[in-house]
Amino acid sequence: MPASRLARLAAVRGQIAALEAGTRTPSAVLPFGDPRVDDCLPGGGLPLGRWHEVTGAGMETETAAATAGFAALLARPLATRGAVVWILRRDDLYAPGLAGLGFPAQRLIQVRVRDDTAALMALEDALGSAGVAAVLAETEAVDLTAGRRLQLACERHGATGFIIGRRPFGGAGRKGTTGSAAATRWRVAAATSDPPAGEPGLGPPRWTATLERCRGGRPGQWTFEGRQEADHGPHPLSVAAGLAGDGLVEEERRIA
Repeated sequence: MPASRLARLAAVRGQIAALEAGTRTPSAVLPFGDPRVDDCLPGGGLPLGRWHEVTGAGMETETAAATAGFAALLARPLATRGAVVWILRRDDLYAPGLAGLGFPAQRLIQVRVRDDTAALMALEDALGSAGVAAVLAETEAVDLTAGRRLQLACERHGATGFIIGRRPFGGAGRKGTTGSAAATRWRVAAATSDPPAGEPGLGPPRWTATLERCRGGRPGQWTFEGRQEADHGPHPLSVAAGLAGDGLVEEERRIA
């Protein structure tokens, strides 16, 4: 299919997604560069100027190690457009780990807050600030009212938000919360890395990511591999060779 026709098709998909999501104009998108992923997302990529939720299970709800790494690579391409703010509940963001993922430390601003309420307030302020391209915030959950406020803050300057679901001090979770206002909701778990043939040690980091919810799109599941090189491929996250794991999509097709 010619590139011009593909561009027109992507524009139409974005307009349809905008109507389904209740927005007036389609948002820009950040493609993964792989149709197995991009075809599940409205407009052919991760919607920008919106906020997204990345969660885990088990100990991930307390440590958020895998979810933080995945969210960092989701946000990394946006660091070329402005500052990236990371809002923390605990002062345990591992800088060498971010550097290992190719995240530009010179673009990062860290903010430490005392609780979830302060995290959401800081997130809203940062999203509405000029010169900020992306904001990552570690918080337990976002209710519908807070989610709508975050979306208005995203639209103010076109920033993109990433909620990293985390309960950093353990304990029972809050009840009555929902992430239904998020543009996408991802559930992430660490996956086994695959070292290059003939080389010792670990290979690039991998995650099993389930796109559980997507406004204007459809669910899917893939095993992603992280790229460290900023100029390698269209996106630092790529579907691992031979491990696409499109189980949810295939199930959806069989039901249809």
